[in-house]
Amino acid sequence: MAQPAEASLDLPERAKENIENAVKEKKPKKEKAPKPPKQPKEPKESVTKPAKPAAAAPSAPTDPEAMFKEGWLAAVRKERPADEPVVTRFPPEPNGYLHIGHSKAIAINFGFAKFYGGKCNLRYDDTNPEAEEEVYFIAIEDIVRWLGFDPALITYSSDFFDRLYELAEKLITLDGAYVCHCTDEELKDQRGGTDVKNKHERYACKHRDRPIEESLAEFRAMKDGKYKPKAAFLRMKQDITDGNPQMWDLVAYRVLEKPHHRTGGKWRIYPTYDFTHCLCDSFEGITHSLCTTEFILSRVSYEWLNNKVDVPDKPMQREYGRLNVTGTVLSKRKIKRLVDEKIVNGWDDPRLYTLVALRRRGVPPGAILSFVSELGVTTATINIQITRFEQSVRKYLEMTVPRLMLVLDPILVIIDDLPDDHYEELENGFGPKDVDMGSHKLPFTKKVYIERDDFREVDSKDFFRMAPGKPVGLLKVAYPIVATSFEKDESTGLVTEIHARYDKPAAGEKPKKPKAYIHWVAEAPDHGSPIKCEVRVFNPLFKSDNPDSVEPSFMADIREDSLKVYPNALAEVGLKEIRERAPWPEQAGEKKEKCGPESVRFQAMRTGYFCVDKDTDDETGKIVLNRIVSLKVDSGFN
Repeated sequence: MAQPAEASLDLPERAKENIENAVKEKKPKKEKAPKPPKQPKEPKESVTKPAKPAAAAPSAPTDPEAMFKEGWLAAVRKERPADEPVVTRFPPEPNGYLHIGHSKAIAINFGFAKFYGGKCNLRYDDTNPEAEEEVYFIAIEDIVRWLGFDPALITYSSDFFDRLYELAEKLITLDGAYVCHCTDEELKDQRGGTDVKNKHERYACKHRDRPIEESLAEFRAMKDGKYKPKAAFLRMKQDITDGNPQMWDLVAYRVLEKPHHRTGGKWRIYPTYDFTHCLCDSFEGITHSLCTTEFILSRVSYEWLNNKVDVPDKPMQREYGRLNVTGTVLSKRKIKRLVDEKIVNGWDDPRLYTLVALRRRGVPPGAILSFVSELGVTTATINIQITRFEQSVRKYLEMTVPRLMLVLDPILVIIDDLPDDHYEELENGFGPKDVDMGSHKLPFTKKVYIERDDFREVDSKDFFRMAPGKPVGLLKVAYPIVATSFEKDESTGLVTEIHARYDKPAAGEKPKKPKAYIHWVAEAPDHGSPIKCEVRVFNPLFKSDNPDSVEPSFMADIREDSLKVYPNALAEVGLKEIRERAPWPEQAGEKKEKCGPESVRFQAMRTGYFCVDKDTDDETGKIVLNRIVSLKVDSGFN
């Protein structure tokens, strides 16, 4: 079975802040593994779920609140008094773009608070100025609001730097922390060493028993700039005999010399995630600290610190299973490499599974929330194939977007027996299954464009579209047409023009019913037809379900045909009205004044679902379309 992509909340990057977590210990035989904290009751399912086939995807859209009404989250709510207001938070690190795994965390934290009449804060965990950039702060808030959530407050861990420092000094005076000067190698050795075959007993840091007054003075010296990075740390005095590595004297403060984007050069020391997170939860009155199961062992240290400094409001931490997507990479480091080496065109390239990329690709926010809700919430990790996700999006779009005709690779068809000035207006509904979507007038003339794949020079029994002498229907047109001849470009060998006749029956005869109907676009310049477009069709970026398993690296798994561009595509006139009316009322979660070009979505009949790309330039008349998903699961790629 394919292995999942990286953890949805980027635990490894946070763990780097804690030098103690640099080595994974192989526990001695006599030592029992720590028991995870007790979890609330949930449905029987409690093991990692295998990826389900695309056919099993939910019939979207579903109720985005379903996951709060029963199961694990409902049980979590019952752990606190029913009359207690619910306060949650979504605490991302502003050191990169959010990805699809984060959509579950956003939906749970904001949705849980909303469902129970509470509030949810967006709190930036900005404790590492070396990795944080303003662009990430903006992008994170933008994505949260795009998904339909308005934070009760937007806060920053840096808001609390003064209070955190005061509690750090308090912790020292309570003999709960000490200043350590050990090297990385010494820290690792204290944890049992790095050689798995020759692990030894853990032992205490030589600075652990230094006098409280000395640690306090050294900590203040750290703050005043006496020490360079890695020359001194404030470590919590926990319990190194505990089997839980989150109790092995975690680092609380470290020296960083880069100025902070909000506090400037005021601080030379910065708190770690393990010191900051639980205390900021208390400061903000968080009742439910909901996070993924990577943090289940952290619950012990979370509660230890809150109890040790005796904060007045003590939140409860509970852990749910993360959402993994196979067939892609989610690591910031790996995506950065794809961007830097020009494999993709930025962090919002629609072939990626960052949320900015999915947004640009045209995936509606309502489809993402519906998908997360349908998967449900338990402590089990969920591994989902890309095809499963796309099937859910496809079903959501089928019920929410209008339809029109789009020809990707056009060939001109001239219907010779129609007069040169022939013009008809055909009624074409935007939503065959939803009359409320309305309709528009579609021009039909002597010249139309069809898809190159819809014509064959030589007919065969298994081909039902256009070929010499064979009648084929044009969608919405009263009578079939029959190809009579065609012309080719001698240099390329491609068909450039087809001549046909209009197969209109004689008086008294019944019209012939063709075996197939094809889409088309009329040449009617006076009526704005066709609309010229560049169309980008995206296929999977990687060949396998587990790019990380490919040697020598995931870069060897990149598919060369992940992007196909149709520079001469033609759309019918309905596209103009669709752009004017977007977003359509059925697309929950999007407000017109906050929408980008990706909110212009439609189904191109027989072709796929598309949206307008941000590269569109109305001043020059350039329209760029992205394919969101195909009409059905591809057995191959277009």
